[in-house]
Amino acid sequence: MRYYDRVGGFLPRITPVVKYLVIVNSVIFLFDLLLRLRLPVLFGLAPAYFWRGFIWQPFTYMFLHGGIFHLLLNMFVLWMFGTTLESTWGSRRFLKFYFICGIGAGLLNAVLTPGSPVPIIGSSGAIYGLLMAFGILFPEQLIYIWGIFPVKAKYFVIGIGFIEFMTAMSATQSRVAHFAHLGGMLFGLVYMKWDDWRRLFSGWQNAKKRERHLRVVWDRDREKEKLQKEIDGLLDKAGVSGIDSLTAEEHERFRELSGRLKDLENRE
Repeated sequence: MRYYDRVGGFLPRITPVVKYLVIVNSVIFLFDLLLRLRLPVLFGLAPAYFWRGFIWQPFTYMFLHGGIFHLLLNMFVLWMFGTTLESTWGSRRFLKFYFICGIGAGLLNAVLTPGSPVPIIGSSGAIYGLLMAFGILFPEQLIYIWGIFPVKAKYFVIGIGFIEFMTAMSATQSRVAHFAHLGGMLFGLVYMKWDDWRRLFSGWQNAKKRERHLRVVWDRDREKEKLQKEIDGLLDKAGVSGIDSLTAEEHERFRELSGRLKDLENRE
């Protein structure tokens, strides 16, 4: 995918948080590679151990990678999409979103595979969350797959989401944490759409309240109309034949109807 920035280039300049994330991930990878510390054993996210108290793993697993290609691919996508999002949101919101997606991805994987002792590693969950956010914010932006095939961002996100879902449903012994990828996209979607969904739910609640109110008003008006009609009938009889023509029961009924009508009017 290509961008045209303010200084005339076709690639995005790296933003502060993206730069530091790339540096931290790269340094940790080289540190683990050169010293052979086997960091994934303790700091990767192994669901079976997480549920036994290794509560730091949903955070630390994001900074570990299984190979140079794994690292380079994630950092490349982080740079390409993260710079635009950080420039749009600001560094603080971008970093918050990055960790929400990454940690959320790990937690979803731990929930769906609670007994797995195999650790997952990598920032892919957070990266997939960035892709989701980019597709929502810039749906018409063209993404060039392999630098050749142009695809709108919204279709690109839908496509990779579908592929990940189908792969997760069919894969049995895959080394790729597809549920973590889906988790990153899910948490990214919820974060991006939360305010819209809240307003929609609030509007639905208000609509239901208005509907109930209108139903109450309509029922009350019908009751008032019914009472008034019966009262008018008694008044018509008294007007034609005199008040003494009303029986004791009709006098009592008139007082009852008048009281109920007044009570309904006081409720308005």
